[in-house]
Amino acid sequence: MLRNYIKIAWRNIANNKAYTAINVLGLAAGMAVALMIALWVAHEYSYDRFLPDANRVYQVRRNFNSNGETLTFSSTSLKLADVLKTMPEIEYVAPTDWGGTHGLMVGDNKLSIDGVQAGSDFLKIFQYNFLQGSRTTALNDPYSIVLTKATALALFGTGNVINKVVKVDNNYNLKVTGVIQDVPLNSSLQFKYIIPFSLMEQQPYMKDAHDSFGNNSFELFAKLKPGVTYAQLAPKILHIEKSEKNINAENSDVIMQPITDWHLFANYKNGVAVSGFIDYVRIFSIVGVLVLLIACVNFINLTTARSEKRAREVGIRKAIGSQRQHLIFQFLTESTLITLISFICSILFVQIALGPFNSLTGTTIFIPFNSVIFWLIAIVCVLLTALVAGSRPAFYLSSFNPVKVLKGTIQIGRSASYSRKVLVVMQFSCSIALIISTAVIYRQIQYAKNRPAGYDINRLIATNANEDLGKHYSAFKNELLQSGVIESISTASSTITDINMHNNLDQWPGKFAGETVEMGVIAVADDYFKTTGMKMLAGRDYNNVVSDSLNIIFNEAAIKRLRLKGDPISQVITYGGKQRKIIGVVKNALMLSPFAQADPTMFVYNNDPHQNMIYRLSPKVNPHDAIDKIGQVFSKYSPAYPYTYRFVDDDYNRKFSQEVLVGKLSGIFAGLAIFISCLGLFGLAAYIAEQRTKEIGVRKVLGATVSQLWFLLSKDFVLLVLISCVIASPVAFYFLQGWLQKYDYRVTVGPGVFIISATAAIVITLTTISFQAIKAAIANPVKSLRSE
Repeated sequence: MLRNYIKIAWRNIANNKAYTAINVLGLAAGMAVALMIALWVAHEYSYDRFLPDANRVYQVRRNFNSNGETLTFSSTSLKLADVLKTMPEIEYVAPTDWGGTHGLMVGDNKLSIDGVQAGSDFLKIFQYNFLQGSRTTALNDPYSIVLTKATALALFGTGNVINKVVKVDNNYNLKVTGVIQDVPLNSSLQFKYIIPFSLMEQQPYMKDAHDSFGNNSFELFAKLKPGVTYAQLAPKILHIEKSEKNINAENSDVIMQPITDWHLFANYKNGVAVSGFIDYVRIFSIVGVLVLLIACVNFINLTTARSEKRAREVGIRKAIGSQRQHLIFQFLTESTLITLISFICSILFVQIALGPFNSLTGTTIFIPFNSVIFWLIAIVCVLLTALVAGSRPAFYLSSFNPVKVLKGTIQIGRSASYSRKVLVVMQFSCSIALIISTAVIYRQIQYAKNRPAGYDINRLIATNANEDLGKHYSAFKNELLQSGVIESISTASSTITDINMHNNLDQWPGKFAGETVEMGVIAVADDYFKTTGMKMLAGRDYNNVVSDSLNIIFNEAAIKRLRLKGDPISQVITYGGKQRKIIGVVKNALMLSPFAQADPTMFVYNNDPHQNMIYRLSPKVNPHDAIDKIGQVFSKYSPAYPYTYRFVDDDYNRKFSQEVLVGKLSGIFAGLAIFISCLGLFGLAAYIAEQRTKEIGVRKVLGATVSQLWFLLSKDFVLLVLISCVIASPVAFYFLQGWLQKYDYRVTVGPGVFIISATAAIVITLTTISFQAIKAAIANPVKSLRSE
């Protein structure tokens, strides 16, 4: 029986090639979108879950009460690490310092790459796969280093590298004690090597680091003992710091975040991780389901629309004894066969699209052909899709009365026309909502990109400084300036597009009792504001004098936050236990998020070379020639390090990467949704034109023009799309308003975007159906009326 059903289904598919092609292409496109999004969502959820015992690994954080507002920080103290190590519920604690880029050298091989300085238990918490060496002892010796596979290969080539020596920052000779597999891309922690934290603790500035909860300059990771839950531990650690009498400790609550939440739940509100990239994962999961439903709607509409072609078949089958359930099974078999063909095509589409998609999203997604779970889920999804797409046609067609059908008294299709229109409205409402969302996301990105940054990013380049360069910084600076390839140069403790440190002020005029102010702190050298192009609004710049070390420059946001009355110049604040005089106010600069208000920031003077060197290229010199010259001078004064650089405008544009990704994905999926919807319209237009062939012939004989006939066949579809616009607009507005609320600096959603989106939808609709409408309108009426 099943074999017979499949044979009949295949015969019907083969006899209606055009409609089968439309159904298969629409379903395949919908299934491809759903599959691509499912693979991407699975990848995003896979972050950090590849590690053994990932469910027991946590990052320690602080909820800081700042004048009633709860701010959550990942920066913690070594004293807190010492206390946590004594708790019976915790198995391991590892302090870390993500100190940025360091120079690694072996012979002539030089690398400037990012790594981490971590406590000895770090590799027991994060059990990365060891290729060489021992996990338990790899970080015990302060003068040791653990390399990733790629780093070891770059420095030493192939072979065993244990006990070989790497020179770090042209200062320390560290012995290789381990090689681990390269850190996967779906890891929140990314590094190329690990240096023991105990080496860092030998530095003089670390002498008092364990003495206070207030020195929050490190990140802590902890692993709970088997069987212990965070709910058991949370109340015991919450108020650990409050025993210490300082403003940081008294206002801090200690919490932990599980490793499995790091990637998706990065945003804290009132001390709780409530949002982050998970918002986009959920949105696109819904989009995937909607696009697949749109494809299913096409199948339903086209099948029910062509019901007249199958009506006599149903009547004859019923007349000779077929039961309704047999007919339902027959039509579901056809639906399943079409869905299976569509799924095979969707696999092909996804395989072709994976390369560009991975380039766009920065992922390494692939179809897991060897996974039994994947195929089980795929089979279930194919069957569900076949059931959703084929159930209504199956039950609708099998319900025909055989007597009425064979007598020709039943009006096939009329009873389904209203439901068909509802389905068309539904699918176009989803498509138009996606068009509106894409337009608003694009406007929001452009709105923020066009916002004044507060500094001039043109021809501005940043390079990581180092100890060798610091010793010869004056000579390096003078030689570059004399060469004419740069206009100015300076150094700072943070890059121009970030703020590496935040701290509390001790005292300022007008401070309320118990009030705290946390703001960004950047140590800058001579010519910092000149080099970056930041504008001085009041007062003066630093003058390279010793007395400037006790002066301070604020940005506008800091002055506003401190509520300083009158002229702020010469007013005195206390920071770091020292009184400092305000000598200048600079214009706000967007160093953190371009979508948020400028962060209150103070610039302290320190003319010693810092980690970040910033210089502006001369407009009179070709950038490539200038960079070559700078590289030569760099190598002269810092031969142990490779010369690396990055353009500040690239760093700034990376701040939009998440929104740009979401915008591009929205645009792609909106385009595919419209494409699938238009496939359905194309099929329906062809069917309606076929049904009204004789009517069109009569109208042409009576004098109807081509434009009149085109309008006759198009108006119903345009009306349906207009209704879809009316439905989609308020729905899209509601969700977009919620999405925009997370940005301080945001666009206003006005009527223009809805009008443009509606116009675009109507134009696309008319373009889609015009081919069939005009084809029917210009047909020879003699042929259509010949049978009358």
